[in-house]
Amino acid sequence: MSEISVGGKVRLIAIPPYLKTADPMPMLRQPELLNIDDIGTVIDRRPGGYWGVKFDRGSFLLDSKYLEAI
Repeated sequence: MSEISVGGKVRLIAIPPYLKTADPMPMLRQPELLNIDDIGTVIDRRPGGYWGVKFDRGSFLLDSKYLEAI
């Protein structure tokens, strides 16, 4: 398993209780927008161990514990 890095692909390994969008003004969204094993591209690194990840259904801020580098 490799490390998560900007521009890399990641797999969602667990669903968080809610999703926070990676927009300039973030909003909380329902966790049902994503499914386990969805593949996304890391777009940036945020403070506190969070990553901005672009999925087919939008861009979200996710803690690294929900992601696995592929």
